Amino acid sequence: MPSAETTQSSVHEPDPVPPTKDDEVARSGSELIGGPLGRFALVGTSWWTPVRIIVLVAIGMFALGLVQKAPCYNGGWFYGAGSQYTHACYSDIPHLYQGRGFADDLVPYFDRLPGDMEYLEYPVLTGVFMEVASWLTPDGGSAQTQGQWYWFVNAGMLMVCAAVIAVCVTRTHARRPWDGLLVALAPAFALTATINWDLLAVALTAAAMLMWSRGRPLAFGVLLGLATAAKLYPVVLLGALLVLCWRAGKWRDFGRALGGTAAAWVVVNGPVMVPAFDGWSKFYRFSKERGVDFGSFWLIMAQNSSDPLSTDTVNTLGTLLMLLCCVGVAALTLTAPRRPRFAQLAFLLVAAFILTNKVYSPQYVLWLIPLAALARPKWRDFLIWQACEVMYFLGIWMYLAYTTSGDAHKGLPTDGYHWAIGVHLLGTLYLCAMVVRDILMPERDPVRKAGDDDPSGGVLDQAPDVFVLGAGAYPPKDAVPFESPQVEWGAPGADGRSL
Repeated sequence: MPSAETTQSSVHEPDPVPPTKDDEVARSGSELIGGPLGRFALVGTSWWTPVRIIVLVAIGMFALGLVQKAPCYNGGWFYGAGSQYTHACYSDIPHLYQGRGFADDLVPYFDRLPGDMEYLEYPVLTGVFMEVASWLTPDGGSAQTQGQWYWFVNAGMLMVCAAVIAVCVTRTHARRPWDGLLVALAPAFALTATINWDLLAVALTAAAMLMWSRGRPLAFGVLLGLATAAKLYPVVLLGALLVLCWRAGKWRDFGRALGGTAAAWVVVNGPVMVPAFDGWSKFYRFSKERGVDFGSFWLIMAQNSSDPLSTDTVNTLGTLLMLLCCVGVAALTLTAPRRPRFAQLAFLLVAAFILTNKVYSPQYVLWLIPLAALARPKWRDFLIWQACEVMYFLGIWMYLAYTTSGDAHKGLPTDGYHWAIGVHLLGTLYLCAMVVRDILMPERDPVRKAGDDDPSGGVLDQAPDVFVLGAGAYPPKDAVPFESPQVEWGAPGADGRSL
């Protein structure tokens, strides 16, 4: 029978992979805190575990993002509208406190709003999040004071979401906890965290992926259903699991995940959908009727065309492009020389959803950051992509400053904004290309180079394939199957004791 000591050290706490070992950027950056991990470093003997360090770093970066919003908090959101763009500190949160009836105690989805937006245009769970924040906002004071408090309360709740994301990403790959620093230190994460309420869906998605990595498909499905009830994009992760479970023959686990997702989504949406269908469906109708908007290649086409495409045409073409991307990812999965990792496919599908969409709000980068850290944990590529996203973040606000400054034309003109969109698109495509290369050449994958198979894959990790197409179905005769160190009970350890 194993002792508690050997169980903890040999099974539940595998030796972590230090990023400074094979990542030149991480090695160089570690000089700020004393250099790379040495041969005789005592790992796991301090209260300062990787999870705790990364959470504190994430909270610190989140706080810096709050400071960056200070010029708007002190006035830019409430008067002198152009200053919230020139200072790049815009946020939807204080504006929608008044604009969506929370200041007037209107009930989302049930009470009709004055103005053009007759109902709240957000999914139900996000609407609940917004409503809870309004309950916690102190009454009294001016409209500006209430808007400031509402933003501040939301910021506190979103900070909890940021901490959850940091914990989940750090623990998903058990042997690579320090990859969580990619999320914690991502500049685009700090800059966009409080623009909108996307961190709620991102946190639920990260928790779902952690559950899948622990071999708990039902818990994964429930959390993914909640995430989909907060934002639409998480549902595409089911597409990634579909083709992976197809290749591995894990249909029962996929069924549990699918059932959990559907049940959780219905439980959240049903109580609103049945009695207030018009309010509940506003999000879906708004998404369909919304025209081409900021950040998409569709906007570049529309602003450079004398006869731009109609919204219906863009919806149809965008859907077809997304379906083509899904077919491409499925073909890649079923023909790759080795089954792709779950995080790799999740990143590719969410990136495809972003790239083909008719709008790209700057906070959408939050959807990809945790997935990128798990799919391609390489500091060079991650920072190249982040630099592109920061450039786009500045570009959209300077463009809005230009369009709202009248004859003064302060900011970035339309052509300049198109270049900013192009930088965002190219940065995302670059990271996608790196992930695809890792799938086609598994020996280049940083995770697999360290000896792991699919640490985020749960039941897929080290599972044999049952359905493969193309050359992947006929591996070379001299191919060596993947093997990882196994712990065998009763086998003698290095010190002669039984495990």
